[in-house]
Amino acid sequence: MDVLVLIGRILFVLLFLGSAFNHLSQSKAMAGYVESKGLPSAGNMVLGSGLLMLLGAISVVFGIWADLGALLLLIFLVPTAFLMHAFWKESDPAARQNEMTQFLKDLSLAGAALALLGLFAKAGDDLGLTITGPLFS
Repeated sequence: MDVLVLIGRILFVLLFLGSAFNHLSQSKAMAGYVESKGLPSAGNMVLGSGLLMLLGAISVVFGIWADLGALLLLIFLVPTAFLMHAFWKESDPAARQNEMTQFLKDLSLAGAALALLGLFAKAGDDLGLTITGPLFS
């Protein structure tokens, strides 16, 4: 079972690692997108969210306080869903559908991050193939 959980952790963080790389390597382009959503401090938001995703993903995949990593990803996902993918503000049907899909994806991933947080905290040191045990219990 430990190997299955490790494979699941790897698959779960792939999206976050790719997104973190894009946030950190293409921060100006990403900041333009954030600005188009009417949010302040776009550059800082892009860098902050990139670091949040990177730290959370590394924590989950390597099992270094994996519960904290899952919490970091949850903290990234919920505001992102509401601030960046507010489908209810879109008048164009195609744009509305795209934003709704992204909104639901973020909330679904938030649910998975929450489940992982609970799993890591409950399993404690019994969860194999991790570097540390959980931070929360």
